[in-house]
Amino acid sequence: MNVNYIASLITVVVLFLIAYVGTQVVGLQVLFGIVIPYLALVVFLAGFIARVLNWARSPVPFRIPTTCGQQKSLPWIPSATVDNPSTTGGVIARMAVEILLFRSLFRNTKARLKGGERLSYEWEKWLWLAALIFHYAFFTVIVRHFRFFLEPVPAPLKWLQSVDGFLQIGLPGVLISGFALLAAVIFLFLRRVFIPQVRYISLASDYFPLFLIMGIAVSGIFMRYITKVDVVSVKALTMGLITFKPVLPETVGGLFYGHFFLVSVLLAYFPFSKLMHLGGIFMSPTRNLANTSREIRHINPWNYPVKVHTYEEYEDEFREKMVEAGLPVEKEPATGTSQEKE
Repeated sequence: MNVNYIASLITVVVLFLIAYVGTQVVGLQVLFGIVIPYLALVVFLAGFIARVLNWARSPVPFRIPTTCGQQKSLPWIPSATVDNPSTTGGVIARMAVEILLFRSLFRNTKARLKGGERLSYEWEKWLWLAALIFHYAFFTVIVRHFRFFLEPVPAPLKWLQSVDGFLQIGLPGVLISGFALLAAVIFLFLRRVFIPQVRYISLASDYFPLFLIMGIAVSGIFMRYITKVDVVSVKALTMGLITFKPVLPETVGGLFYGHFFLVSVLLAYFPFSKLMHLGGIFMSPTRNLANTSREIRHINPWNYPVKVHTYEEYEDEFREKMVEAGLPVEKEPATGTSQEKE
């Protein structure tokens, strides 16, 4: 049994129970409905901005983009303008494909021995598909929840709600994004558990956000389809928070506060976790730099000055000996020099 994921699972369950018991038994609705959400938002914004600024201040004197194709060189050699961009437009195209379609993960392969002797490489299509579904479903769920913070609800959010809930089975209608998010995060968790190599390198910090998102998805689905939370009261609470006039409706139960508390924990935890790749992908020099190493000489400004011996100086010093040895030179020695020496 893996201690890392058991500890993470217990932590998430305990967090949910703390909010549930705290609001239903102790009466701490103000703490879990007002104080903690505000604190979580402050921590998220401060942490997010601090990490992005820290990355922005990090010096990158050299061009170190990850290359997956031919670099631009001679005019008659075709170059990979997206996989190895040399222009700003190529970098933008590469970033767009990476962010929207996870191109590097799409091209990812895994190696394994077949028959104990033959090494084979296989395309990890299921990981790419699960990651794509996870991120798009998560994005859809977040954007869809903006309707609780806006009045009137903008038309694009209504359209998104209609598209997401096109599968009309009973009332309320089934929202695909919630179940897709849950299925994808379960797949990512099971992959860490059942693949030995991935399990070996997985830490509690890898399992904790998975269980946190899983808990948010399960409690959200439970509220929508089983217990039927009072949506009007929930919107009154969220609108009070966004307008800085908080109210605590009595009809909001402990399940919602548990769900809301897990969301607040995820929000506060986000800037200090691996989930921060949301901002890091834009600041990564392996992605956001054009590969111009053959066009421009990039010099490290922190190198202390050293005396260099250029090739021209080297050839001036050993030109005659190079010619005698049959080595090519850029400048031929002066005529008669060898005879004068003789």
